[in-house]
Amino acid sequence: MRIIVTGGAGFIGSHIAEAFLSEGHDVLVLDSLWEHGGGRRTNVPSRAAFVHMDIRDESLARVFGDFKAEVVCHHAAQHSVAIGSRDPKYDAAINVVGLLNVLENAVRASVRKVIFASSGAIYGNVDRLPIDEQTPLRPLSPYGITKMVGEHYLRFFKSEHGLDFTALRYGNVYGPRQDPNGEAGVVAIFIKRFLAHQPVRIDWDGEQTRDYVYAKDVAEVNCAALERGSGSAFVIGTGGRTSVNQIYTALCDLTGFTAPIERAPRRPGDARNAEFDASLAKRELGWEPRTHLIDGMRETVAYFRHRHPPRETVSKRPD
Repeated sequence: MRIIVTGGAGFIGSHIAEAFLSEGHDVLVLDSLWEHGGGRRTNVPSRAAFVHMDIRDESLARVFGDFKAEVVCHHAAQHSVAIGSRDPKYDAAINVVGLLNVLENAVRASVRKVIFASSGAIYGNVDRLPIDEQTPLRPLSPYGITKMVGEHYLRFFKSEHGLDFTALRYGNVYGPRQDPNGEAGVVAIFIKRFLAHQPVRIDWDGEQTRDYVYAKDVAEVNCAALERGSGSAFVIGTGGRTSVNQIYTALCDLTGFTAPIERAPRRPGDARNAEFDASLAKRELGWEPRTHLIDGMRETVAYFRHRHPPRETVSKRPD
């Protein structure tokens, strides 16, 4: 199968590109390498073709026409809740206008299906947990709003143009290659600072919870979605809740360092709790998470130790 992975030089997209290649597919990675998006040329698998391009570019038509993909796995996005809250127009330019450029060119190039990276951010604060596909959508952030809008456009393109889709509403994805320098991705951000023996910032009271799902498990569900999940959206998580304070404590144990804590207020757009019931994904996609959080965090710490050794340390510890 011939597959274009937009955002395939990024954290999640590169794991997906690797998984597709391991299953024998032909892969083209398209990525803008935006400095805040985590896309790195070194993340692109050696056996994948690569095009350095923004998804809003008019030249996208040439790429789609030349490669003749059967499936587009769309993971290019402005993914930061904080950046989107500060600049909603930019968020919409990438996540809505960029998506429409992808979908229009997919139709012109006779692409069969789009796999769409949606987000648990489309739910906002919910009345009950766990979250499933029937939970009302009440996003709190521009990022969550644009992901919700994206799903509506997918339904429109399926109805009007016959372009099939599967939307995957991710929990908090973590793992190797996650950008530790941005404002999103608490596991990677914390690990970098723990290994450098630097303080970490904990927003709110640290008791806000998320459902953390490992990147390689996410890559597996994208492989399953190549042939399953037609016209449907699925929540993708582990069915567990973990607080920021629990992430902190686990990293103290994994790294052997007790990082000083700097307190900060709640970030705009942040929901209080999230936990996903992925039963539908198990039934219809044949997928369920295989990686326990502590094991995934251990592998992620090992990756950062190897790839990003600390250049300096601070001996100060909290009283």
